[in-house]
Amino acid sequence: MRPWSGFWISLGAWLLACAAHAAPCVTPGASCAEWLSLIKGSARILVFRTHPLHERQTDITRALVVVHGAQRDADRYFEHALASASQAGALDSSLVVAVRFASNNGENCEDRLTADELNWQCGGPGRWTAGGAASNNARVTSFDVVDQILRQLARKETFPQLKGIVVAGHSAGGQFVARYAMANRVHDALGVGVRYVVANPSSYAYLDPARPLPVGTIPSRRLATTTPFTPFAEVDRCASYDRWPYGLHHRVGYTRRLAVHELTRQLTSRPTTYLLGGQDVLPQAGFDASCPAMAQGPSRLARGLAFARYVNEQYGANHQAVVVPACGHDGRCMFANAAARELLFPTTAALAVHTPRFD
Repeated sequence: MRPWSGFWISLGAWLLACAAHAAPCVTPGASCAEWLSLIKGSARILVFRTHPLHERQTDITRALVVVHGAQRDADRYFEHALASASQAGALDSSLVVAVRFASNNGENCEDRLTADELNWQCGGPGRWTAGGAASNNARVTSFDVVDQILRQLARKETFPQLKGIVVAGHSAGGQFVARYAMANRVHDALGVGVRYVVANPSSYAYLDPARPLPVGTIPSRRLATTTPFTPFAEVDRCASYDRWPYGLHHRVGYTRRLAVHELTRQLTSRPTTYLLGGQDVLPQAGFDASCPAMAQGPSRLARGLAFARYVNEQYGANHQAVVVPACGHDGRCMFANAAARELLFPTTAALAVHTPRFD
């Protein structure tokens, strides 16, 4: 052995150990940002993360992937998630990732894009919240992006102690997660359990023509918990009520790859919780008041309670609805409360319940 070779080997091992036990990055700026390449580097997307996604981390036991709202403010949602992790005492053992779906397409979305950065539609059935393709690269959908993130997190050589992943989103991000839970094709192939937390979205993708009745304008929790589901009766007035992303007809983007029966099976079998603000009953903050959205209920709270009951009663799912009484349409309030912390950063024992086994 050459002189000093043993020293350099020991030093290298020490440096690797230090990297594996690095403190989490908690500043929502350039120091915590990372570019993820897609399609062999011809396209990329920005994420904020507490640890680099391609460096070995032996202390990480769980991961949270957060999807922002309509303002595409991933940095703020990174902060929301960090606050929740800190209050849960989970910051050192958790990887937090906040992904940004930037848009500059002339629909009041004017994000500044860098070279090769993917650009997403803000509106329409092909928007980023519904798994649509990037407007500057039709080969990549927004759901493909999270697929890649989950596959990276599940790599044992990088995160050998990871026991589970939570994918969560609020508002428009809640729309994303509700539809991603239904559609993604990586859930059963990762070897790591994945849970979904859907917070305060304006709409959901129903599996059939049934909708809750009555369709009124009074924001009431009681309506969503007691009314029956019947075939939508106002098709002449609202022909788009069952079109994607409100229903399964005329699907575009990622979901076109799957049949209706596959989407139904996946939605009903995957562990999903609807986290709903008890005060989110007013048409504010980008509330979707279109006819297909109003067919699902008069408020975000009513729609969430109704959809949870719909998938459980009509399709035998075991989804949960958790109401946070003091919160309205506010991402920080929703993610920082005690009920949300248990969902976003579950215990190792809780994660094990939904971890697939590959015998």
